[in-house]
Amino acid sequence: MLKSVVRAVGAAVRLSSATPAAAHRALPLSCPARCSPSSAATRPFTRSLWMLSNNGASSGYRPKLFSSKVLSPSVSCGCGGLHTEGDKAFGDFLSDEIKEERKIQKSKTLPKMSGGWELEMNGTELKLSRTVSGEKVAVTFNINNSIPPDFEEEAEQGQQKSAEEEPEIMSTPNFVVEVTKQAAKHSLVFDCHFPEDEMSHGEGEEESDVFAIREVSFQPEGDSDWKETSYTLNTDSLDWALYDHLMDFLADRGVDNTFADELTELSTAIEHQEYIKFLEDLQGFVKCN
Repeated sequence: MLKSVVRAVGAAVRLSSATPAAAHRALPLSCPARCSPSSAATRPFTRSLWMLSNNGASSGYRPKLFSSKVLSPSVSCGCGGLHTEGDKAFGDFLSDEIKEERKIQKSKTLPKMSGGWELEMNGTELKLSRTVSGEKVAVTFNINNSIPPDFEEEAEQGQQKSAEEEPEIMSTPNFVVEVTKQAAKHSLVFDCHFPEDEMSHGEGEEESDVFAIREVSFQPEGDSDWKETSYTLNTDSLDWALYDHLMDFLADRGVDNTFADELTELSTAIEHQEYIKFLEDLQGFVKCN
């Protein structure tokens, strides 16, 4: 339910403005401070297939590959599409990019979620669900725009890092948790996200929260859209005691730091699979295969 609730707010916050680069995928990103290679699946930072110099699109620089003189098209393909020397160079580049991404792909199988969660996939949208003592718990998220552009400013400023210092790409999507009790007409819904920095609400805490609750609301059971007419509690100015009880409520139902780390690992693996598939489809489109 609420498959559209990974809302425009989350999408706008994570809107990728990834700048182009030369050899690999260039998502000038970093893992949030809370993340570590041991807590979630990651892959080495790579560059975008669009940017061919240190200057990004925002600087007004146009890559040489696309600013070269216009070449006469060749229509040797039976598809009836336009084919140029630029298309050939583009296709060759994509072939190399796909090979590089396959090299760093850790596994073709998706990581498993502990806790008895069942996974449903509908394109880039995923749903994890389980039943706890009669209560239904569903977590919905979308991998689109799930990689935060944390290092975009550094890339635009031309700061270079060695291969060892390059950040690792991680998918940290917004997600919605829906808790439904038997005989209840409404579900308690939590709009959650991964903050850039670790969150801590008290002194002496050994472990910070991996994720944060942004909003809480009661929504009609079975409704796929978040009704703006329902009262929504924003946690920005919420009393910390009430906030902690809400977090404990989720933890008792299996949505805790371990779950959040595993969700990140799963989302990262799926996002990488989809990226490789997109490159393959793009290559086929350019070459008219």
